[in-house]
Amino acid sequence: MLRVRCFRGGSRGAEAAHYISSRLGRVFTGWVQRSFQSTQAATASQNTCTADDNKATSPVPKDCPVCSYNEWDPLEEVIVGRAENACVPPFSVEVKANTYEKYWGFYQKFGGQSFPKDHVKKAIAEIEEMCNILKREGVIVKRPDPIDWSVKYKTPDFESTGMYAAMPRDILLVVGNEIIEAPMAWRARFFEYRAYRRIIKDYFNCGAKWTTAPKPTMADELYDQDYPIRSVEDRHKLAAQGKFVTTEFEPCFDAADFIRAGRDIFVQRSQVTNYMGIEWMRRHLAPDYRVHIISFKDPNPMHIDATFNIIGPGLVLSNPDRPCHQIELFKKAGWTVIHPPVPLIPDDHPLWMSSKWLSMNVLMLDEKRVMVDANETSIQKMFENLGISTIKVNIRHANSLGGGFHCWTCDIRRRGTLQSYFD
Repeated sequence: MLRVRCFRGGSRGAEAAHYISSRLGRVFTGWVQRSFQSTQAATASQNTCTADDNKATSPVPKDCPVCSYNEWDPLEEVIVGRAENACVPPFSVEVKANTYEKYWGFYQKFGGQSFPKDHVKKAIAEIEEMCNILKREGVIVKRPDPIDWSVKYKTPDFESTGMYAAMPRDILLVVGNEIIEAPMAWRARFFEYRAYRRIIKDYFNCGAKWTTAPKPTMADELYDQDYPIRSVEDRHKLAAQGKFVTTEFEPCFDAADFIRAGRDIFVQRSQVTNYMGIEWMRRHLAPDYRVHIISFKDPNPMHIDATFNIIGPGLVLSNPDRPCHQIELFKKAGWTVIHPPVPLIPDDHPLWMSSKWLSMNVLMLDEKRVMVDANETSIQKMFENLGISTIKVNIRHANSLGGGFHCWTCDIRRRGTLQSYFD
């Protein structure tokens, strides 16, 4: 079994004392041990609760349309996001901590308003073409509903406007025949789930499991209101010390901080995913799946798939600018670690919510086919040298909204079975 150890040492090099051993179902040492129960205890309590026989539902049909265990089995059905009506999120503390300083003025000026309309129009056209190409490759494509994200809303704890339904990977995680809705950390994304409800209800009616993680209140206590970011150097120092804008007030996580490899699922503690959220997922998925924390030298951790993207059994793309602290564990397990080439996207292209490393944010159609940016010729050559055919698509304007092919999609069905790749 692979055990992944998370280091969060600052200048003293202190260990973060957060082990996850999924077979034993324990959380070792530190405040995490004091805060959380063991998986065995949680499972035992669940076993004492039996459903009323009169209310029991029928078994999942064999032809359930939802089934996906990893990132590379042959893709048969996918949800692709929408850029329509995309709005700039208000410039709140959690947005500030997840964006780069050069764009802070943009958020302060346009928060709550549409992203530049001409740019959004081009992004819409790019994603439509991407959907057409997926269909030609034999993939069924589903889309979320268009919603007016400029509408203001208010809860007992905060006020905001919405953002978009562009990145289904951020909000939805498919594990086997279960769709899990993530309790995301940005206030602008509080009601994003509404765009996907029609689709998910259809999947549920066809036999899929449907779980919504505890919805966070997003009260002020969830955020470090004085989170001290002034420069990239600040970000590196804080991340190395394990300090993030989100606190442990309540569980939160973005689905895009998790990456799947059969029975082993890897996650990072980030600006949008806290330890309580990770622990909720660990208990929820145990004992069938093992959740491991990994960490990176990343000044702005938010979503794992432009830092560490698993593309095949025993094959992973690892960002050379954000090295993985636990990479030796993958190498010892016989995995091949590939460092993708430097992205080619020009410096003047707007990337309001992401880095240039969206070049490695690819979508595997199967082990031998990958959807990759048409402009990124260097990574195309890398894949071809690996014997993987490239399906080239231009989504450069769509990149500006915060994601690459992996982000813009959520794979609903891949033709494969549950396996362990680390035993």
